Amino acid sequence: MKKVYTCFCTDIIHEGHLNIIKEAQKYGDVYIGVLTDEAMIKYNRFPTISFEERVSLVKNLNGIKDVVIQTDIMYNQIVAQLHPDYIIHGDNWKSGPLKAIRDNAEQLLKAYDGKIIDVPYTYNENVKRIDAQLKEKLSMPEYRRKRLKQLLKLRPIVKSIEVHSGLTGLIAEKTVVENNGEFDQFDAMWISSLCDSTAKGKPDIELVDMTSRFRTIDDVMEVTTKPIIFDGDTGGLTEHFVYTVRSLERMGVSAIIIEDKTGLKKNSLFGTEVEQTQDTIEHFCEKITAGKKVQLTDDFMIIARIESLILERGMDDALNRASAYVKAGADGIMIHSRKKNPDEILEFCDKFRKGNKHTPIVVVPSSFNTITEAELAEHGVNIVIYANQLTRSAFPAMEQTAKDILKYHRAKEVDSRLMPIKDIISLIEEL
Repeated sequence: MKKVYTCFCTDIIHEGHLNIIKEAQKYGDVYIGVLTDEAMIKYNRFPTISFEERVSLVKNLNGIKDVVIQTDIMYNQIVAQLHPDYIIHGDNWKSGPLKAIRDNAEQLLKAYDGKIIDVPYTYNENVKRIDAQLKEKLSMPEYRRKRLKQLLKLRPIVKSIEVHSGLTGLIAEKTVVENNGEFDQFDAMWISSLCDSTAKGKPDIELVDMTSRFRTIDDVMEVTTKPIIFDGDTGGLTEHFVYTVRSLERMGVSAIIIEDKTGLKKNSLFGTEVEQTQDTIEHFCEKITAGKKVQLTDDFMIIARIESLILERGMDDALNRASAYVKAGADGIMIHSRKKNPDEILEFCDKFRKGNKHTPIVVVPSSFNTITEAELAEHGVNIVIYANQLTRSAFPAMEQTAKDILKYHRAKEVDSRLMPIKDIISLIEEL
């Protein structure tokens, strides 16, 4: 019998999958691949059930010869292992980012005259409803909240990008790229105090209250499924911080990052150019401990941000604080720098990792932006946050458009660099 292979990355078997299986059975024995979690989250949504449950789901289907574990979204492993005569897939992979996967499979099959079978993609009201239900499940607090910790176990480094509205949330949610046979997307979203304040036209001095900032979280959560890391500034008074922790946990936020400074907030990138006061180790530890005590789940993370390098207090001070904060219950350490090279950040990571192999390290490479994620991961970094790039890219584009309309007294000159409004609207799904 000929070997026919197809791969599923789903938590529910619906009529579209059954239709592919039915078509595959016309050509020979059917082998179904199940993507591992690591492979699935590179370009698809996060699974809502475990890998073992997904395997069991496929094994229980009728007319299946065998189930194959697929560890990569490309087909090199499968072709070498199974040598299928046919690879069958919905025809939605004939365009867009998925086309790279089809091209890969087609090239591999050509070596021994294997064939691709494209099946018309099934997308009716029933399938649409199932997809919507899966997305809703992913967006629920109890599923979203724990996802950051899950990603830390699955990804070599978790990539987070700043969002400050529902629309920027959709950009973070839906942007997928293929480059040289590799797919990638952002893993999480960062609700930045700076960008949230800037979007509201307010200074970044903790002027925007938590009620308003929670509204931004709601706007993002309504249209996305990815985990959220919240910029908590100093955390405020300990008596207030405990309520912030409880509120964020209930909403489904995965983590809060608080910095060890006191008084009126000044952006860290000013460094010693403006007066900034670092909190005492003892007081900041008390704040961390108080926050951990009011948590109701193990999913939520409190991450301590150390400002010692920003304030030029030295490496030893930064490392001493990191050790104390972890002992106080911090689930992660963020180390910050405003230097143009990453040397002191890497030095901190290397020294911290000598005594602590497991506590996640977070970095924000805004100033030292030449370093790659892979290089950071080599030094023990677990989370990288692109903290303000969407805001910074949008502002000059909008300002130039406004200037050109004033200059030419019409909009024709700016039209070539504008995204069609229908393309923007296509990001927004209707119920």
